[in-house]
Parts: sequence; C-alpha cells; structure tokens
Amino acid sequence: MKKWLVRIVKWGLVALLFTYALIYFGNRAVILRSQKYLYGDLKEVPKQKVGLLLGTSKYVSNGNINQFYAYRIQAAVDLYRAGKVSFILVSGDNGTTSYNEPRTIKRDLIARGIPAEKIILDYAGFRTYDSVVRANKVFGQNGFIVISQEFHNQRAVYIARKRGIEAYGYNAKSVGSRYGFKTMQREKLAKVKAILDVMVNKTPKFLGDKIVIE
Repeated sequence: MKKWLVRIVKWGLVALLFTYALIYFGNRAVILRSQKYLYGDLKEVPKQKVGLLLGTSKYVSNGNINQFYAYRIQAAVDLYRAGKVSFILVSGDNGTTSYNEPRTIKRDLIARGIPAEKIILDYAGFRTYDSVVRANKVFGQNGFIVISQEFHNQRAVYIARKRGIEAYGYNAKSVGSRYGFKTMQREKLAKVKAILDVMVNKTPKFLGDKIVIE
C-alpha cells in the first residue's frame, strides 16, 4: 500500500475515533448534568408557575398521529390538572404560514380542558435552545418545568441550567425504540450541538420585545 494512502487511512481512523469520543462523552455530560432535575413521577415534580411545552409536529409522514406529540400533550394536561403549573408556554416552529406548531398544540390543549388564557404561545421556538432561552429572555421566566420526552428534557434542562435558569423536566411517556429510532440518533448529535451553543453563548434566531407572564 502506498504511503500516502496509509496516511489517509490512519488519519481517517483518528478522525472517526475522535468523533465517536466527542459524541459519547458529550452525551454523557448532558445526561449527568441534567438527570437529577428530571422527573417521571408527577407527585415529585416541584411546582413552577410555567410549564414549557416543547413543540413537535402533530402528524408523521404516513398521516398518523405523532406519538411524541400525543404524549407531550398528555403530560402537559397532567401537570396542569395536578396544580404543578399555572401556565403552559407552548414553544414551537411557525416558520411558514402553513405550518404552525404552537397554534395546533393550543387547540388540542383547549380540547383537553386547559383554559385558553392559561396558554401562552411562542412562535419562534425553532430549536430547543431557542425555546429555552426565549422562555427566560422574552417571557421573563427564571424557572420552569420543561415538558417533553426524557431524552429531550435532558438537553433542554442542561441548556437552561448552564444559562443559570432553574429548570426541571417532566418526562412525557416515551415511544418504542423502533418508532423513535431516527429521532434518538439525531438526538446524540443534538446534545453535542447544545454543548457548543452554551459554550459560545449563542443567541436565538429571534428575541424581540418582552412578553412577561404575570
């Protein structure tokens, strides 16, 4: 084998090992930093004024209801009914006129008995990082309960705590490994990206005027 080819293979393997280590240790850091602030038992969740419900699409590509979506809605309803939160801040993507996660979620929350005046919408939650920072910077919350699946709450609470926000996570019901396989693989990279975002103190895509939840 030619020397230049040996060098390419060698450095390719080094790069591969480095990438693997970065993903592995990055994920471990996020999980360990956030785990003690996450709850699966409703009775144990600390009370906060606001629950930050992280949005996702209601339907999957085949037209069925997205299980991640359905379980997050249920978790938000359970928190509110248990008196753990007084308001639900719905943060999601409204990047186009035809796609509006917060509005769709609000309709389903109202249908489940949550009063409309207790639901606040954040239309610029394009990323989890944006949702967390905007809850603090735009909506004036120094503490809140993040509502999503555990793997997602790990990242959101990590971001919040690193930004000095008293955040907790209430874990919505998880979905089967086959159903959520692609999501879980993307999450590994997303956790590494969260670390980098915190390190550079990244600014959300949009901030704007304050809308403090009183």
